[in-house]
Amino acid sequence: MKASVVANKDFTVGKIDNRVYGAFLEHLGRAIYEGIYEPDHASADQNGMRGDVAKLVKDLNVPVVRYPGGNFVSAYNWEDGVGPREERPTRLDLAWHTSDSNAVGVHEFADWCDSVGTEMMLAVNLGSRGVDDARNFLEYVNHPGGSYWSDLRIKNGRKEPFNVKMWCLGNEMDGPWQVGHKDADEYGKLAANTARAMRMFDSELELIVCGSSNADMASLSRLGTHCARTYLRAC
Repeated sequence: MKASVVANKDFTVGKIDNRVYGAFLEHLGRAIYEGIYEPDHASADQNGMRGDVAKLVKDLNVPVVRYPGGNFVSAYNWEDGVGPREERPTRLDLAWHTSDSNAVGVHEFADWCDSVGTEMMLAVNLGSRGVDDARNFLEYVNHPGGSYWSDLRIKNGRKEPFNVKMWCLGNEMDGPWQVGHKDADEYGKLAANTARAMRMFDSELELIVCGSSNADMASLSRLGTHCARTYLRAC
């Protein structure tokens, strides 16, 4: 028996979503500090961002980049990364057993995204925090002005909102390595409530939920998976 294959490069089965080729940045190792941000580097711009790295990323034409994590986000206070750098607190990072100066935050990340031609995707902390943190962060980032958090953004030097449309609801929350680890039932309820609050602000947001971190995770029983799917219909 002989088989033959005819390849037609112009035959289209379906369109691949460009975001498949997206990436992420996390406060992990040298990804941020000495990676994209290194004020003393020869190629650093006025914001301390490495020009050589920015050029490489721009050449890759990355469509979207998620920030600030990763495991890091599960205990991250986004407020620590806004305002004057000299006033930002250094915090212990329990995810990667180090400390973080918060020299890079959402404003610096947004400027970097503009410089490399990529879209921002932000993640909210559903480990140590929850609904209030998410809605406040969203207000800070996307509201035009006239409210506490949006006015703080303006005070911090950004008059126009960032208009971020893609938001991750936590990261790998079923993993026991996460600060604020949650099983499927707990995560499903929290993610659905967070999604509901964020959609009250903007019904057109794209919200990304966590799947299982590993097919063998004990925390994702069949019952738990069913419950999570039920709760997450609101997303």
